[in-house]
Amino acid sequence: MFMLYSENIKITKKGIKFTDKDGNQLNFEQAIKKILNRFYNWWLDFQLLVVDSVGWCPFWFVRKFVYKRAGLKIGKSKIHIGCRFFKPSGIEIGDDTIIGEFAFLDGRAPLKIGNHVDIASQALIYNSEHDINAPDFKATVAPVEIQDYVFIGPRVIILPGVKIGKGAVVGAGAVVTSDVGPFEIVGGIPAKKIGERKLKNLSYKLGRSRLFQ
Repeated sequence: MFMLYSENIKITKKGIKFTDKDGNQLNFEQAIKKILNRFYNWWLDFQLLVVDSVGWCPFWFVRKFVYKRAGLKIGKSKIHIGCRFFKPSGIEIGDDTIIGEFAFLDGRAPLKIGNHVDIASQALIYNSEHDINAPDFKATVAPVEIQDYVFIGPRVIILPGVKIGKGAVVGAGAVVTSDVGPFEIVGGIPAKKIGERKLKNLSYKLGRSRLFQ
């Protein structure tokens, strides 16, 4: 008989037994590393709780202060209320860019968003996904880059490893699984080229966003 202290730590007649999530036995050094990593991840989860909670504050200067303290690199741009993050320190946003309300920004691999980028409400940008063919269903990461003057429509999903070229347009509800060329207009699931932006010499500014968003 043994007393169960947790799913992965058991006391048996032979001593303390450590196992990983798959039931494989660990030695003491491996177990300590996993325990310390677990505490570190709990600390990161707490930080995200604070950052995501501040996302509901109606004042941008408060949200920006907290986001930057969490490691987000952002120029003269704005993120509307309700945005959620993974690892803000992996995210870089240029100038005159607006991120719509309830967006999701993933910084587990580098996420670079350029200048004059307009990202509409509820857009989801991911840098990590599970490998469905891996025996352990492990997560893989890949960077995402969104260049200057891109427009991302509402409820677009951008998956890891994608690069969206300057001036491109992604239609509402599209799922972007591969690179989008400069000035291309794409839409659908998965996103395919459906047109091309006629104006190539872009110089507009997005300007001020709404005050309490």
